[in-house]
Amino acid sequence: MNLTGNWSYPTAIRFGAGRIAELAEACKAAGMTRPLLVTDRGLIDLPITAKALDLLEAGGLGRAIFSDVDPNPTGENLEAGLAVYRDGGHDGVVAFGGGSGLDLAKMVAFMSGQNRPVWDFEDIGDWWTRADPNGIAPSIAVPTTAGTGSEVGRASVLTNAATMEKKIIFHPLVLPKAVIADPELTVGMPPAITAGTGMDALAHCLEAYSSPFYHPMSQGIALEGMRLVFENLYRAYTAPDDIEARSNMMSAAAMGAVAFQKGLGAIHALSHPVGARYHTHHGTTNAVVMAAVLKFNRPAIEERIARAAAYLGIPGGFDGFAKQIDDLRTSLGIPERLSGLGVDAAQLDAMVEAALADPSAGGNPVPLTAENVRALFLETI
Repeated sequence: MNLTGNWSYPTAIRFGAGRIAELAEACKAAGMTRPLLVTDRGLIDLPITAKALDLLEAGGLGRAIFSDVDPNPTGENLEAGLAVYRDGGHDGVVAFGGGSGLDLAKMVAFMSGQNRPVWDFEDIGDWWTRADPNGIAPSIAVPTTAGTGSEVGRASVLTNAATMEKKIIFHPLVLPKAVIADPELTVGMPPAITAGTGMDALAHCLEAYSSPFYHPMSQGIALEGMRLVFENLYRAYTAPDDIEARSNMMSAAAMGAVAFQKGLGAIHALSHPVGARYHTHHGTTNAVVMAAVLKFNRPAIEERIARAAAYLGIPGGFDGFAKQIDDLRTSLGIPERLSGLGVDAAQLDAMVEAALADPSAGGNPVPLTAENVRALFLETI
């Protein structure tokens, strides 16, 4: 094993029910005087969004919003957001929403003072050093779902609509200056979004735990994150007002995003090209392919998963753990196959190629090839 790595941990997090009241204070602490709240279309008319805007206005920070964000945000969404940011003379961003809103918002802050195309900052080698750090505006992240953990991430996923590819854009200063993690904001999520985002958190923890790279701290965080998901996701799904379950899921989401510094794998490598082409919900897509990838990786991770099962109180070792994954997916009403999300094999060749090129592919414990990726797609479609 190569016992080397680059480790980083998240920003300041204000966690707890009611902490949204501190939004204006957090913005001012980050140096903002005229922030732009960036969210997605689904949140624009909801009371939680109006409350956030009210808090900013009451704090003397104006009332500006941009919400033209697709479920899988694109470069075109980014250009539209940047136009609003620049035309409004804003000096910071409030990233408000689920993974799509948070990712796009962080990119608006990141690109606000750059002179190169966003694709020049893809997470490849040292491409991030191309960015002008003085051209990166501060952001405050306010998650309204419990899944992606984008609020504690140094990267965003952006779809290049021309090539139908999801790209990971990275820079250390993409990390928000602070996070307000208020579980009360997640109470109004539709059940399907609670399910999909929660399974996304589980995918992050599972893939990080399974990754072959050396990062024992992230591996420990991933293990505890899985426990929180197994014990709380179904509770949050069936009892939306259960603040304890919502709090634990919000914690699990942030933990998954911290943990996957250790690496992701085939779950994400498969789901990214599917989402880019069929516009499926990312976490739900992860949930559908999770069981097949777990079985595929069994030769490399069986003992490790058996240890996790023992810690989590799941009988039956690897097989018991795999059954727990499948039972959870079924209980959340998530389809067993990608065809249940409208996916077919028409673009199979392109999806195989994209999966192999995805940055997540390199973290899979079993090396990915064109042959085994094709087989995984055929098994899950």
